[in-house]
Amino acid sequence: MLYPIKFKKIYKEKIWGGEKIKNLKKDNKIITNCGECWEISALEGSMSIINNGFLKNSTIEEAIEIYMGDFVGDRIFDKFGTEFPLLVKIIDAKENLSLQVHPDNEIAYQRHDAWGKSEMWFVLNAEKNASIISGFNKNTDAEEFHESIHRGNPEKLLNKIKVKRGDAFYIPANQPHSLGNGTVVLEIQQCSDITYRLYDYGRTDRELHHDLAFDIINYEITNFPKTEYKKEINCSNKIIESEFFSVNYLPFINKIDLDYENIDSFVLLFSTHGEFSVDYENVSTKVDTNEIVLIPAELKEITLKTEGLCEIIEVYINIDNE
Repeated sequence: MLYPIKFKKIYKEKIWGGEKIKNLKKDNKIITNCGECWEISALEGSMSIINNGFLKNSTIEEAIEIYMGDFVGDRIFDKFGTEFPLLVKIIDAKENLSLQVHPDNEIAYQRHDAWGKSEMWFVLNAEKNASIISGFNKNTDAEEFHESIHRGNPEKLLNKIKVKRGDAFYIPANQPHSLGNGTVVLEIQQCSDITYRLYDYGRTDRELHHDLAFDIINYEITNFPKTEYKKEINCSNKIIESEFFSVNYLPFINKIDLDYENIDSFVLLFSTHGEFSVDYENVSTKVDTNEIVLIPAELKEITLKTEGLCEIIEVYINIDNE
């Protein structure tokens, strides 16, 4: 019988990274300029390793190979095989990230033999006046956008939104975007690491990808870049429901019973506030704030317990949304 599964963290140094992940994880040994903490990943070279129970030190790919649909869900295994379909990370932008865009499944498969990259951000922390960029503020075209980049002012065509803790943004493939300095986000995305840089805010030591990017961009206006959602206590509040993943905000007080009988998927639970335990049969698994746990697909009824209020981001895949 499977159980709630935790993973070893994978830390990534970035030129724009800071110290906030070190504080979130309460670990002074974390690398300098830590820009990303990969909570769960199946990318080659950054494969997540299980950190608890009898599967400890196995990779996520090895676990899926053994348990198949019991681990990820039957329909998910039929589609993805042993490849875990999501990548979840914490990003600390001490400086602006590049203005960038990601290809969709069709283009990524043609060019890179890989999945595309649609993603969402949930803001964990934001300094005063911190902002993000998401999509265009007007209908435009490749010529106008290229000219704005050449002149060093692409933001005039883009939605620049001040952010605060708890804000959520869905960033579909083909939409330009950037994290501004002073933001820390939870990023949930397709399992892909393909990024085309458009503009790098004065940095000259990294490659831009104009030849790959301009013909895939969606130049239509993005009218509602921020996703609004309810915050009702003791229930799952839908944030995003896409063909790639479903994401809910789940705040609860003291205890909540969860039933996943109608979900043919693994479930990821990430605490944005408060420690909690996952109780299943005679197993109790403790999860810290800013930590993720995977509930295998065969575990249908679990209980979460905490002291006071706990706020969780709940993630799964609904193949029916495709």
